[in-house]
Amino acid sequence: MDAVTVRAIRGEGTCEAAWQAWSGLADLPSITAEALVPPRTRAVVVAPHPDDEVLAVGGLLALLARSGAPVQVIAVTDGTASHRASSVWPVERLARERPLETRLALHRLGVEREVLRLGLPDGEVDRLCDALADRLRGLLNRDDVVFTTWREDGHPDHEATGRASALAAARCGARLVEVPVWAWHWATPGDARLPWHRARRLALDADAAQRKRHAVEAFASQLQPDASTGAGAILPASTVARAARPFEVLFDETPGRFQNQEGAL
Repeated sequence: MDAVTVRAIRGEGTCEAAWQAWSGLADLPSITAEALVPPRTRAVVVAPHPDDEVLAVGGLLALLARSGAPVQVIAVTDGTASHRASSVWPVERLARERPLETRLALHRLGVEREVLRLGLPDGEVDRLCDALADRLRGLLNRDDVVFTTWREDGHPDHEATGRASALAAARCGARLVEVPVWAWHWATPGDARLPWHRARRLALDADAAQRKRHAVEAFASQLQPDASTGAGAILPASTVARAARPFEVLFDETPGRFQNQEGAL
């Protein structure tokens, strides 16, 4: 069975109830927003598609916005390939609507800084990975903390964005933090293919968790069935349920560089 089949993104995937029943999530070492983004550093979120920034670290963004920490979101694509062959959501409409959805979602999180849009073609990030890394390198500083999708997340654009971000961060000495998005879909609790040894759990307070749920609701194009093709919502119910967690899980590239409140990181 090849890697694509093993990590196939189909149907509803692993249900959230199965993940919540697994004690491993509760046992992950904790980390705080301040430990992730210390004073005098900037959080840079590199999202392959509109909505990935919220699904990955929407709660963290709400916490950072509340504390006044500097944040920059970089949109690699505008997500115009999400509804192939759709007459309800043609490319032209998606090109207009998806950036607006991101703006509304970030506003609901408290992030008002304009998104930096790179305009790469949706679905083709893999072939442009080196060029993306070069472009990101010019946008990053040594003191940045770069948040992006995991390099083995299962979606080609997510993986290519993760690889390009890792290259760019390494070249300038920035800290890299990867976040699983689709991995929760194809993986199962305790799955050995995920790097649990560098996973950290960020607790979200009630306000941050509510803001994230509200932000996800901004992506109307991804949450509605498509009457013209008969396809269901791009974001299945299982993905929306995971976005309602009162915590986020992140893979820290540099374990040991920072400590959590107990000094155990």
